[in-house]
Amino acid sequence: MLNNKRNSSCFFVSHIINKEVFNTPLINYITIALKNYFSVVIKKNDNNLYQRFLSEIEKPLFDNIMQYTRGNQTQAALILGINRGTLRKKLNLYYKNKKFNR
Repeated sequence: MLNNKRNSSCFFVSHIINKEVFNTPLINYITIALKNYFSVVIKKNDNNLYQRFLSEIEKPLFDNIMQYTRGNQTQAALILGINRGTLRKKLNLYYKNKKFNR
Protein backbone atom coordinates (compact mmCIF):
# COMPACT_ATOMS: atom_id res chain seq x y z
CA MET A 1 0.00 0.00 0.00
CA LEU A 2 1.39 3.40 -0.92
CA ASN A 3 1.24 6.01 1.78
CA ASN A 4 1.41 9.66 0.94
CA LYS A 5 3.49 10.32 4.06
CA ARG A 6 6.49 12.37 3.17
CA ASN A 7 9.75 12.49 5.00
CA SER A 8 12.36 14.63 3.26
CA SER A 9 10.35 14.28 0.06
CA CYS A 10 10.46 10.46 0.12
CA PHE A 11 7.46 8.22 -0.40
CA PHE A 12 7.01 5.23 1.86
CA VAL A 13 5.52 1.84 1.08
CA SER A 14 3.70 0.16 3.96
CA HIS A 15 3.74 -3.58 4.48
CA ILE A 16 1.37 -5.21 6.89
CA ILE A 17 2.95 -8.35 8.29
CA ASN A 18 1.28 -10.06 11.24
CA LYS A 19 -0.74 -6.88 11.88
CA GLU A 20 2.42 -4.77 12.19
CA VAL A 21 3.02 -1.99 9.71
CA PHE A 22 6.52 -1.50 8.35
CA ASN A 23 7.23 1.65 6.35
CA THR A 24 9.95 1.39 3.74
CA PRO A 25 11.04 4.26 1.49
CA LEU A 26 9.98 3.69 -2.12
CA ILE A 27 13.49 4.56 -3.28
CA ASN A 28 14.75 1.32 -1.67
CA TYR A 29 12.46 -0.75 -3.91
CA ILE A 30 13.45 1.23 -6.99
CA THR A 31 17.16 0.75 -6.20
CA ILE A 32 16.75 -3.02 -5.78
CA ALA A 33 14.67 -3.30 -8.96
CA LEU A 34 17.22 -1.33 -11.00
CA LYS A 35 20.14 -3.40 -9.72
CA ASN A 36 18.28 -6.59 -10.65
CA TYR A 37 17.31 -5.12 -14.01
CA PHE A 38 20.94 -4.18 -14.77
CA SER A 39 22.24 -7.60 -13.85
CA VAL A 40 19.66 -9.54 -15.87
CA VAL A 41 18.32 -7.46 -18.75
CA ILE A 42 20.63 -4.61 -19.67
CA LYS A 43 23.63 -5.20 -21.87
CA LYS A 44 26.46 -2.73 -21.65
CA ASN A 45 25.90 -1.59 -25.23
CA ASP A 46 22.16 -0.97 -24.74
CA ASN A 47 20.98 2.60 -25.00
CA ASN A 48 17.72 4.46 -24.41
CA LEU A 49 17.46 3.17 -20.82
CA TYR A 50 15.89 6.43 -19.61
CA GLN A 51 12.97 6.24 -22.04
CA ARG A 52 12.52 2.51 -21.39
CA PHE A 53 12.48 3.11 -17.64
CA LEU A 54 9.95 5.93 -17.91
CA SER A 55 7.59 3.85 -20.02
CA GLU A 56 7.89 0.91 -17.61
CA ILE A 57 7.18 3.03 -14.51
CA GLU A 58 4.59 5.46 -15.91
CA LYS A 59 2.01 2.92 -17.02
CA PRO A 60 1.56 1.26 -13.59
CA LEU A 61 1.68 4.71 -11.97
CA PHE A 62 -1.16 5.94 -14.20
CA ASP A 63 -3.07 2.65 -13.76
CA ASN A 64 -2.98 2.98 -10.01
CA ILE A 65 -3.67 6.70 -9.79
CA MET A 66 -6.69 6.36 -12.10
CA GLN A 67 -8.01 3.51 -9.94
CA TYR A 68 -7.34 5.51 -6.77
CA THR A 69 -9.23 8.54 -8.13
CA ARG A 70 -11.93 6.34 -9.71
CA GLY A 71 -11.17 7.77 -13.14
CA ASN A 72 -11.22 11.43 -12.08
CA GLN A 73 -8.57 12.95 -14.32
CA THR A 74 -8.59 16.35 -12.63
CA GLN A 75 -7.93 14.80 -9.22
CA ALA A 76 -5.31 12.43 -10.68
CA ALA A 77 -3.48 15.32 -12.37
CA LEU A 78 -3.50 17.32 -9.12
CA ILE A 79 -2.09 14.39 -7.13
CA LEU A 80 0.60 13.77 -9.77
CA GLY A 81 1.41 17.48 -10.00
CA ILE A 82 0.95 17.59 -13.78
CA ASN A 83 -1.41 19.38 -16.13
CA ARG A 84 -4.63 17.52 -16.97
CA GLY A 85 -3.79 17.77 -20.67
CA THR A 86 -0.44 16.10 -20.02
CA LEU A 87 -2.23 13.34 -18.11
CA ARG A 88 -4.65 12.79 -21.03
CA LYS A 89 -1.73 12.70 -23.48
CA LYS A 90 0.03 10.04 -21.40
CA LEU A 91 -3.19 8.02 -20.95
CA ASN A 92 -3.74 8.09 -24.72
CA LEU A 93 -0.13 6.98 -25.24
CA TYR A 94 -0.43 3.95 -22.94
CA TYR A 95 -4.03 3.06 -23.82
CA LYS A 96 -4.06 3.56 -27.59
CA ASN A 97 -7.49 2.01 -28.18
CA LYS A 98 -9.16 4.24 -25.57
CA LYS A 99 -9.63 7.99 -25.90
CA PHE A 100 -9.34 10.12 -22.77
CA ASN A 101 -10.75 13.50 -23.68
CA ARG A 102 -12.62 14.49 -20.55
